[in-house]
Amino acid sequence: MAKQAPLTDEALEHVARRFAVLAEPMRLRLLQTLFDGEMNVNALVEATGGTQANVSRHLQTLTQAHMLSRRKEGLQVFYAISDPSIFKLCELVCGSLEKTFAKQAGSFGR
Repeated sequence: MAKQAPLTDEALEHVARRFAVLAEPMRLRLLQTLFDGEMNVNALVEATGGTQANVSRHLQTLTQAHMLSRRKEGLQVFYAISDPSIFKLCELVCGSLEKTFAKQAGSFGR
């Protein structure tokens, strides 16, 4: 695998902000819930077990970070994942954690 050129300080700041947005369990829960497609706020509140205010605040953060898109239909607001790299990132991190947990579970069984 070819080595990538080092990122600039500005690029590293952008990467750090992106990871900071993802460093909140409710935001990850919202993204995971949206993997199956677009949902309105009420459905997201119900699916995640959060409060309307809390879910709305996290949806706003994810939208401002350009991870989600937002559209209004009448009085309802619908959200969807707008950045396809989110799927790959979650798959990579979750897959890595699964392997780690499986290894740890295996070592406890001995």
